[in-house]
Amino acid sequence: MKAQGLAHKYGDNVDTDVIIPARYLNTSDFKELAAHCMEDIDSGFVKKVQKGDIMVGEANFGCGSSREHAPIAIKESGISCVIAASFARIFYRNAINIGLPIMECPEAAKAINADDKVSVNFDTGEITNETTGGRFQSEPFPEFIKEIINAGGLVNAVKSKM
Repeated sequence: MKAQGLAHKYGDNVDTDVIIPARYLNTSDFKELAAHCMEDIDSGFVKKVQKGDIMVGEANFGCGSSREHAPIAIKESGISCVIAASFARIFYRNAINIGLPIMECPEAAKAINADDKVSVNFDTGEITNETTGGRFQSEPFPEFIKEIINAGGLVNAVKSKM
């Protein structure tokens, strides 16, 4: 499993309220959620994000409420992976549950800049900044998490075993 795309960079404590503002939580339409992803912190995000791009955050990414809408909005916007120095635990679990790959790597999060071309190898945990040549090591996904992500989320993974 691999991902490659341009980086969209954010700082510390990006909370679920700026990932998807509460005023949009009255919809279950994933495309509608994606249309408002990051708009309170980066109003141009939805216009510039391309399928496969990578989101990069600093410490405590996904803090705040436990809403599953936040990783859904990110995934549906086209982001193929989120790299951060650290994640709020509930965001981490919600992301895996919906099949959004996330990698914790403080060195990569610090060194990657907006619009850098980044590639991620989920099998080895290697993150490469293709723009600068920087290489960083994160923990690769254990097999059971790879199965969940490959299935598109926990519900699909469970259904495939039934």
